[in-house]
Amino acid sequence: MATASVSFKSREDHRKQIELEEARKAGLAPAEVDEDGKEINPHIPQYMSSAPWYLNAEKPSLKHQRKWKSDPNYTKSWYDRGAKVFQAEKYRKGACANCGAMTHDAKACMERPRKAGAKWTNKHIAPDEKIETFELDYDGKRDRWNGYDTTSYAYVVERYEAREAARKKYLKEEKLKKLDEKNNNENTEVGVSDEDNDDDDLKIDEAKVDESKQMDFAKVEKRVRTTGGGSTGTVRNLRIREDTAKYLLNLDVNSAHYDPKTRSMREDPLPDADPNEKFYGGDNQHRNSGQALEFKQLNIHAWEAFDKGQDMHMQAAPSQAELLYKNYKVIKEKMKTRAKDTIFEKYGNAASEEEFPRELLLGQSERQIEYDRAGRIVKGQEISLPKSKYEEDVYINNHTSVWGSWWKDHQWGYKCCKQTVRNSYCTGAAGIKAAEASADLMKANLARKEATEDSQHTLEERRHATWGTEVPDDLVLDDKLLAAALGKEDDRKKEEKDERKRKYNVRWNDEVTPEDMEAYRMKKVHFDDPMKDFLH
Repeated sequence: MATASVSFKSREDHRKQIELEEARKAGLAPAEVDEDGKEINPHIPQYMSSAPWYLNAEKPSLKHQRKWKSDPNYTKSWYDRGAKVFQAEKYRKGACANCGAMTHDAKACMERPRKAGAKWTNKHIAPDEKIETFELDYDGKRDRWNGYDTTSYAYVVERYEAREAARKKYLKEEKLKKLDEKNNNENTEVGVSDEDNDDDDLKIDEAKVDESKQMDFAKVEKRVRTTGGGSTGTVRNLRIREDTAKYLLNLDVNSAHYDPKTRSMREDPLPDADPNEKFYGGDNQHRNSGQALEFKQLNIHAWEAFDKGQDMHMQAAPSQAELLYKNYKVIKEKMKTRAKDTIFEKYGNAASEEEFPRELLLGQSERQIEYDRAGRIVKGQEISLPKSKYEEDVYINNHTSVWGSWWKDHQWGYKCCKQTVRNSYCTGAAGIKAAEASADLMKANLARKEATEDSQHTLEERRHATWGTEVPDDLVLDDKLLAAALGKEDDRKKEEKDERKRKYNVRWNDEVTPEDMEAYRMKKVHFDDPMKDFLH
């Protein structure tokens, strides 16, 4: 029984450990401390806080979650550009045939090809380049200024200073030139206003832009999608600065909607204005006129033809789609002409100069008759009530109502006797009472039958317990039958252990009694039970 006590002890320890973890999460118990003396957050999941088995961790720790591998080759430095290592005096085997350096071959040599390489002349051997092999760390890979030479910015400063010095020198020369012209001109009258004008002339307006650059102020450079791929094209803005913006044409809030993101106004902002005086009538005026409308109709025809099963696509085969659309318009015009000729042949053409037939002229009268759109007479003649081709108000089999005057439970019937059989004889109010009494009797019989079935089913459940179901609490078992079933279960288990004791002729019986089921449950071995090895 020592093993059993150990197993119970381990289960108790496990339960205590779970209770301690819950107390730590609730803040009722102090948190665990790792090897370095730092507290471990009790809310960290167990699959993260528990160390793998191969680390042989004796104390709680989170070191297995940290990066314990450190590569000494990781660095943030950059390559030393143009650095030389060693310069030989003689050519070495395996070196570059052109310059004599060992760090590259003749194909990768960046020097000018010599007439006779260093391999044959053995002179002017180039020094070896410094080759560095290191791996950048996380910050080094993402540093955009890594390897930037700060001394190269001195060249930018020098250019800026030289430009400023040239500008100041130019301004000074222009000022001296103006003063010389002023002193040499004796006919000019000296005044205060003239001196101010001269000072203004000497100043150079740097904000003034050359007129040649203002010529294409409305030119917009953008990417234009073409068939051969994207290319830079020129799109000119048709509105100049003197024109009124489209959103200022009508300041009414309920006027045409203006989308500031796309700068589009689809509707006409001034629909009541004279069209001859309007410069802008909405963006849709270009889409609903000219070739844009024809292209729209061509697209609609292609879509409708494709939906009807015709192999036609506007983008895949535009020429074919346009040709089919032209044929469609020709055929449609022919069909219209043919229908028009057919109507003319049948009813005649009132607009023609031909004389009316004599029978039509003699059939005319002065009585006026008005018709509506459906062709029915409205005024001028008595309206005759239309009659059905079926017999009306005909009652059969002594019924006082027609078939279909009553509806119940998705069935038509007669309203007078509430019968659903068409060829039945009318029974009147007595038939209605008899039908209701029979319906009540049928409902009572059904309820009695259901109650009987439920009682039998409950009794059967209390008596029998099937495989895979739970045992009822009020199950009644026979002690003698249960003892016999336990003996059979022991014999069966002995046969399972020793194959030699199994009989040759095996009888199969699938009838299971509650006693057999209870014996199976009592003898069944539960593998999760820690005492399963001590059962006899």
